[in-house]
Amino acid sequence: MTKSELIRRLADANPNLYLSDIERIVDAIFDEITDALVRGDRVELRGFGAFSVKERDGRLGRNPRTGEAVDVPSKRMPFFKTGKLLRDRINGDETGGDDD
Repeated sequence: MTKSELIRRLADANPNLYLSDIERIVDAIFDEITDALVRGDRVELRGFGAFSVKERDGRLGRNPRTGEAVDVPSKRMPFFKTGKLLRDRINGDETGGDDD
């Protein structure tokens, strides 16, 4: 599902809201999640999952075309861990349970 499809589904489910308002709400949510991750915070959405940032150490890599050694610097990467309720729903267990 793309962001525009998400907005369209929300608009279909909420005909009393303007499409432009739904777009602003979705953008605000994504912006807040992004800002929290930039600050190094963890974002947990109960029943869905948790977003966090993990540090990847620098390493010595290889250029696949030339075989030359290349220094790959350390970096921060976004990471998402699904919640138990989401995993259970995906696997067909509708009863769910407590979230991780």
